[in-house]
Amino acid sequence: MTSPIIITGVGKRIGYALAKHLLAQGHSVIGTYRSHYPSIDKLRVLGATIIQCDFYDNVQVQGLIDQLSQYPKIRAIIHNASDWLADSSQTYTASEVIQRMMQVHVSVPYQLNLALASQLQAGAEEEIGASDIIHITDYVAEKGSAKHIAYAGSKAALHNLTLSFAAKFAPEVKVNSIAPAMILFNQGDDEAYQQKTLAKALLPKEAGNEEIIDLVEYLLNSRYVTGRSHHVDGGRHLR
Repeated sequence: MTSPIIITGVGKRIGYALAKHLLAQGHSVIGTYRSHYPSIDKLRVLGATIIQCDFYDNVQVQGLIDQLSQYPKIRAIIHNASDWLADSSQTYTASEVIQRMMQVHVSVPYQLNLALASQLQAGAEEEIGASDIIHITDYVAEKGSAKHIAYAGSKAALHNLTLSFAAKFAPEVKVNSIAPAMILFNQGDDEAYQQKTLAKALLPKEAGNEEIIDLVEYLLNSRYVTGRSHHVDGGRHLR
């Protein structure tokens, strides 16, 4: 069996699309999810190993680490799991908002990367740059966001992890981040909202999951690209 690719947050959107694509390419896929969606059952049918884990629960996170540590070799980890809380949340205090954003976007990727370092290095089969860590960040990681400070700050920290782990895990493991903007609208987003959002980019179109999938494929196949943030935002970071 090929060394697995781990993808966090496979329940919907890009995580689900990535998992489905990589399975179709013949990869062994391990996916994590927090909330159940019909897509989870579909991935199981396609052959994915699926693990439920609430990243806000440290006991569950440690359980996930223990399970993944049983694999002798890992081809890649794609940190896709994400959450969003407004700074003005009516449910959480400001302290809780920043703690939760840092937990899911920084603490869990940090723990997984460190815990699975030897498996990633083994997965490279002694070839330079043959294993991967990919962090899905956001274009606001470098641009900042006055409206969503906790979210943007946590994604910026994840971007910094990209730089640090790239230096730490070389030469066997490449570490990159992908920084998308709005690539896929939600059901219910009205036409006015969509047009307003598209106008914020230099390339005003809905990119779709394929742009991310193609970039992931490129990074997995590359042997000489590491420590970089790859914007998939239609030039929105330049506005």
